Amino acid sequence: MNRINFHTHTKRCHHAIGFDEEFVVKAIENRYDILGFSDHCCWKYNTKYQSRMRMSLSDFKGYKNSVLDLKEKYKDYIDIRLGMEAEYFPKYMDWMLDFCMKENIEYLILGNHFFRSDEFGCYYGHCPENRIMDYFEDCIHGMETGMYAYLAHPELILRGQAWSDEMEMGFHRVCQKAKELDIPLEYNVLGMQMNQKMGFEMYPNKKFWDIASIYHNKAIIGMDAHQVSDLDADLYDYALYKLSSFDVKIVQEIPKIDYQNLKKNFMKKP
Repeated sequence: MNRINFHTHTKRCHHAIGFDEEFVVKAIENRYDILGFSDHCCWKYNTKYQSRMRMSLSDFKGYKNSVLDLKEKYKDYIDIRLGMEAEYFPKYMDWMLDFCMKENIEYLILGNHFFRSDEFGCYYGHCPENRIMDYFEDCIHGMETGMYAYLAHPELILRGQAWSDEMEMGFHRVCQKAKELDIPLEYNVLGMQMNQKMGFEMYPNKKFWDIASIYHNKAIIGMDAHQVSDLDADLYDYALYKLSSFDVKIVQEIPKIDYQNLKKNFMKKP
């Protein structure tokens, strides 16, 4: 099985390190066929809020130009894609759809990090109990938009919350919806590294993937690379070994999102 990764960050998000080209060279050295850049997206906020965990609008031009330049430079060695990792923020989704069309974004990954917006909403990795069901609702509503190629780290909520009956019900709903919409779920390798370091499971989580096996979901490996070493082949191969133990269909390509068509359909809605 070939190595692919659509989940790669850059230093523009303020918590990743390394130059863009270093990630490409590392991917080629480790025999990846596809490297997708999907840095934490910019949003056009209605407030003066400035995020310290994502690129700003002023960063985007440099990000896009860099990825496209590398795409051309290394076209004979690797397939490079221009994407972003984005949340589901209801009040900003119209803007994001227009932005994806304008900038020819190839794909979005749904990274469900914040309730409603990081301007005011809690971080789902350390959220209060009364926001647990909101996490699952946002995962589902985000997938239903049709704007996202796959759901990243679907178990993110387990960073700050213990497994419970409520959690289990929520994960069943997410897996059922992903199956209905034919959307892959991500086996997150950065999380796998953290599990190994901490000595216990947050995400990826066996209980979650047992549920995904019930629904025979599609699954995709995402390195969630925040530094060049995160693209090591041994990490990918170990993740593939772990994921292969579940009854899921491992995919190595993502659906092409037609943002123009989504816009047309959106305009038709009453």
